[in-house]
Amino acid sequence: MNTPPDTGLRIALADDHAIVRLGFRRLLELEPGLRVVAEFGDIGTAAAALLDPAAPALDVLILDLSMPGGNGLDLLRRLHAQRPALRVLVVSMHDGAALVAQCLRAGAAGFVPKSSDPQAVVEAVQQVARGERALPPALVRALRALDPQPPHEQLTAREAELLRHLLDGQPLEAIARRMGLSEKTVSNYQTLVRQKLGVGSAHELLRYAREHGLVD
Repeated sequence: MNTPPDTGLRIALADDHAIVRLGFRRLLELEPGLRVVAEFGDIGTAAAALLDPAAPALDVLILDLSMPGGNGLDLLRRLHAQRPALRVLVVSMHDGAALVAQCLRAGAAGFVPKSSDPQAVVEAVQQVARGERALPPALVRALRALDPQPPHEQLTAREAELLRHLLDGQPLEAIARRMGLSEKTVSNYQTLVRQKLGVGSAHELLRYAREHGLVD
């Protein structure tokens, strides 16, 4: 038997219902380039496997927060700190704006309610894998209603300075020199700014800036 080539997005599923994991696997693997390579049925097992320094590389984790064996938000925070390259898409039956905001602050790259159309999950996986933020429009509106102050007005002075440099199109190396910081520190600031603004890429950052009158 021929072994298929090791290509495509590597996806892990974390949900305590086997039938849900099976449904996700079948749905995702209908799409070319999407492969489910790991499954977890509780927080403890997921944490042990995903936070292991020797763990194989993954691209996207689909995470249900409400699993036994631990705290889903805590796992999300630890993954964001220790495996920042892993994009985590939260899929949950609870979709209140406050919970969604918590997930985004903890490092989630996107959030999809379990009541969504199945294709929305596929599209969200593809979005977060491209470095974009995946949120249904209804949740975006709910988050804005929860905190009507524009996110860019909540940035610290340092973050606001970085944002201005980014919108000027300056590379991180040049920004680091101007701000008197290391390039790694500037990169970390950039990640924080994107999280606070709810954007996942330079393209989304520019779109945000245009929508809020920050650039012409």
